[in-house]
Amino acid sequence: MAKNKEQNQANYNMRTRMIDGSYGSKHWEYNHHIVPPMSASCAYRLDNVQRGAEGFAHFANPEDIDSLPIFIYDRLDEPARGMLEEKLACAEGGDIAVCFATGMAAISAAIGVTTKHGDEIVAHHTLYGCTYSLFANWLPRQGITTSFVDLKDPSAFWSSITCNTRVVYLETPVNPTLDILDIASIKKSISDVNATRPKGREILLIVDNTFATPFCQRPLQFGADMVVQSLTKNIGGFGTDMGGAVIASAKYQRDLLLYRKDFGGVLSPKGAWPILVYGLPTLAARMVNQQKSAMKIAHFLEGHPMIEKVIYPGLESFPQRELARKQMFSYDGTFAPGTVIYFVLKGNQGRAQKAAEIFINVVAKNSRCITLAVSLGQIRTLIEAPYSMTHAALPDDLKNAIGISPGGIRLSLGLEDWHDIIADLSRALEETSADPSNYCDGAATAGS
Repeated sequence: MAKNKEQNQANYNMRTRMIDGSYGSKHWEYNHHIVPPMSASCAYRLDNVQRGAEGFAHFANPEDIDSLPIFIYDRLDEPARGMLEEKLACAEGGDIAVCFATGMAAISAAIGVTTKHGDEIVAHHTLYGCTYSLFANWLPRQGITTSFVDLKDPSAFWSSITCNTRVVYLETPVNPTLDILDIASIKKSISDVNATRPKGREILLIVDNTFATPFCQRPLQFGADMVVQSLTKNIGGFGTDMGGAVIASAKYQRDLLLYRKDFGGVLSPKGAWPILVYGLPTLAARMVNQQKSAMKIAHFLEGHPMIEKVIYPGLESFPQRELARKQMFSYDGTFAPGTVIYFVLKGNQGRAQKAAEIFINVVAKNSRCITLAVSLGQIRTLIEAPYSMTHAALPDDLKNAIGISPGGIRLSLGLEDWHDIIADLSRALEETSADPSNYCDGAATAGS
């Protein structure tokens, strides 16, 4: 009976498949558990030396692993993480997923298995601050250099490609400006280059899908070779556990597993279990609710006199709305613009930055339903100032050039009632307007 259920899973919608079904995989079987137990063993008892040797051989060649693998050591493989990996691969539409302790560990692994000394990366000029720091400060020590360009501009792509280019790397939507990059178009350009290259030297496309999640966007469908995720964010959802994942085709599994074995950074069973049991099964329900709130709040901010601009893919005013609708959609085809808003307070650079600091400090002091904190995608609404916080690693001139404004604010919507969120935002804007140290163009009417 259980086997028949699993064979028929393709008949069910993805939202159902992320929640229901037996907790079993080709690696392990917990079919009689509604909720799988958390494994808690660093090492596994082996019957004999031969079985241990066989287990190591299978690990080094995962294509040879059958339905009864040999567990040896947690850092190699273990049941809870394995079940999460299979569900993540299914959600993203990939063959395999390999989980890591953090999103940055996953990004490091994706780059680590696809590049070597002398290779070059072409990356979009706007990236999460830690990713930028990895590319700008640490990879050059290994002889790997990165060109940061505007991947919305095809000419910038072509001018940056050299014979040593091995990876094109991007986020979409971009953190924090929410620019949308056309994955299919970029992949087409990469394919044109690869047509002239020898086998083994093709350029690979890696996409960070953390902001969208597989519920809103599945980059592999548009030609990405690898997808990286911070499981700490939307997929985990509750802000209690860190994690990361690389999702790709089966040919990358061996290298990713061996990289994880040798460099560490493995997601523990205690970290994988909450994401498996709570995070991924509730992803769809959370995203639907949070997107509704995001739309309400984006409209409120768009009409406020203290706000210079509001960037949210769901707004009619969003400059890339057509591309967003083509690329960002849920499993049933519904437009899915995500749960993050980026908005900018009015004023020149210094005054806007001061106003943003005052505003966020007021929120931190007085708001019950908005929390000043980095990260995003939690059940709680989180607010931060990217210019001076999450993207501080980027040089100021670069931040200004790529649209990370000193007065910019990133708002990640949670599950609170949107009426309460708007009320707290409104009060904070009014208090910011009244602060005598604030510039506030039109301050007299800002609270009206």
